[in-house]
Amino acid sequence: MGLVSSLSNAVSGLRVNQDSISILSRNVANSGTPGYHRQSLNIIDYNSANGTYARSAGVERAFSQSLQTYYNRQVSDTAASSVGANYLNKLQGFLGKPGSAGSLDAMFGSFKNSLQALATSPDDYPTRANVVSEAQFMARRLNELSGVIQELRQETETRIANNVTEANAMLVSLNEVNNRMLDLGMTDTARASLLDQRDRLVASVAEVIDIQANYRPDGTVALMTRSGVGLLDGGISSFKFTTAGSLAATSQATINTNESKVGTLTLTTPSGLTIDLVQQGVLQGGELAGLVTLRDKTLVEAQNQLDEIAAAMATAFSTITTSGTAATGGAGRNGLLADVSQLQPGNDMLLNYTVNGVEQRVRIVNSANGQDFVDASGQRVISLDLRDTSAAAALLQSKLPALNVTSPSAGKLQVLDNGSGGSIDVTALTTRTTATATQTGELAIPLFLDGGVAFTNNLDTDPPQKLGLASRIAINPAILADNRHLVQIDVGQTLGDAKRPEYILKQLNQMSFVSGGAPAQNGGRHQLNGTVEQLIGQVLSYQGTTIGSAITAHADRQLTLDTITTQMESEYGVNIDEEMARLTELQSAYAANARVVSVVKELLDALFAAT
Repeated sequence: MGLVSSLSNAVSGLRVNQDSISILSRNVANSGTPGYHRQSLNIIDYNSANGTYARSAGVERAFSQSLQTYYNRQVSDTAASSVGANYLNKLQGFLGKPGSAGSLDAMFGSFKNSLQALATSPDDYPTRANVVSEAQFMARRLNELSGVIQELRQETETRIANNVTEANAMLVSLNEVNNRMLDLGMTDTARASLLDQRDRLVASVAEVIDIQANYRPDGTVALMTRSGVGLLDGGISSFKFTTAGSLAATSQATINTNESKVGTLTLTTPSGLTIDLVQQGVLQGGELAGLVTLRDKTLVEAQNQLDEIAAAMATAFSTITTSGTAATGGAGRNGLLADVSQLQPGNDMLLNYTVNGVEQRVRIVNSANGQDFVDASGQRVISLDLRDTSAAAALLQSKLPALNVTSPSAGKLQVLDNGSGGSIDVTALTTRTTATATQTGELAIPLFLDGGVAFTNNLDTDPPQKLGLASRIAINPAILADNRHLVQIDVGQTLGDAKRPEYILKQLNQMSFVSGGAPAQNGGRHQLNGTVEQLIGQVLSYQGTTIGSAITAHADRQLTLDTITTQMESEYGVNIDEEMARLTELQSAYAANARVVSVVKELLDALFAAT
């Protein structure tokens, strides 16, 4: 090998060492920078007739597409679970643990104890005052919890709006990165830094909405949702959120966007196509999906359950139960006759009959919605408009052909069996109406009102009366003004009569309620079934389980994300010890190459001096 070749080889080694040290120093300087990917120098050995020398061929950046794809997916799922767990944890703080002070079950237990004391001492003023006070506590607690739920839902709308703004800004930035990637004159170092920025932006978008990223050979990236809706590919899609303003307990999402009472979240593609992300089920992960689920499902379910408790309490106190009277017909038919003229919209009638000794239960609701379904307790529910009893009887006959249903006169419904020796027997026909005044001779009392009106569970209003009741339930002003109404059935009646409080206690202990309506309306809802006390217990149990599951799910997601992050740090991150060891190698190589240059110089100097 000639001296010139040796010098050329040594100089090339010095250049490679210098480039390697420059990259090494960059790695060490960014060892703690989030999203920085370790860099290394690509070195190519060249062989020639006179020797071998090295040249640098660009900067290589640590990157695994499969790992990055898995990371982005986990970021989306963790963000969705995180927002759900955080909000439900807040709700748990307001609901309280079962049996703790301020929890619904503890407050209802105290309320029920006050009623038992009233049944023992109805003429005692402090005892009556305590019942009113406990009833106020229950109503106010339901009002407060309903208010908390709406505040949390309002927060989700605010965060959705913020996420939309951030997502649009990040997509614009990512598009700028894509455009800069197409600059062929960019240095390898600048390109590596730009790729780091690209991956950070992709992960940030994944935190907001679930994405699939297509990393291209030229360094650009295309994004779409997991459901296949394009976000970034040559053009940029734009998110838009139109708020509904203040949310109330009656503000719920509907299938028909025009009737929905919550904010709408849409995406407009570069071609001008606008997609409703919620209605079309596009959201499958990310913080947006978690927020929408909270706003439209999880928190709404909590509100619905509070409404069921409020409705059950109001109904248990105000329901007047009247049994049907015996009735007969031709061919030895026997059955019962009921007066339905006093049934208000939402009131009902219970029909029990047996077929070959097997009991059948039907609840006939005074409503024009025409629903016919089986509820969670196994009882058939039929809606009839009872204003025209002749038409109602004909319709009920068509639904229960084994029975004989007629309307012998206006306001009356008669149900008979299939005659002597038949297999059907009518065993009960009971109307349940709502007391609207406190001293009319009835044992029932409208202690809890819907705002200022009696609660009848009217299904024909828009929205149905039960919806949002927990936010409106209040104590009857007449009872607040004079607590003697708690025991006096009629004006001037003795205060020592315990019939009313005893009747109310019986209602609370025996009257059973079933949540929801037709199965189509109950999709995804937890069914409640039982007395008021049992409903409260079921709600607290359900919410506790739901909240616990959400927190556990988030912990699992976070653990998985932490594991992936650790793996990425191992593959992408900078190990200072390894870099220092590499620096020692480079220093030795640099010194060796420098020594070769020095020796060649000395030999050349000696050669020139000899000539």
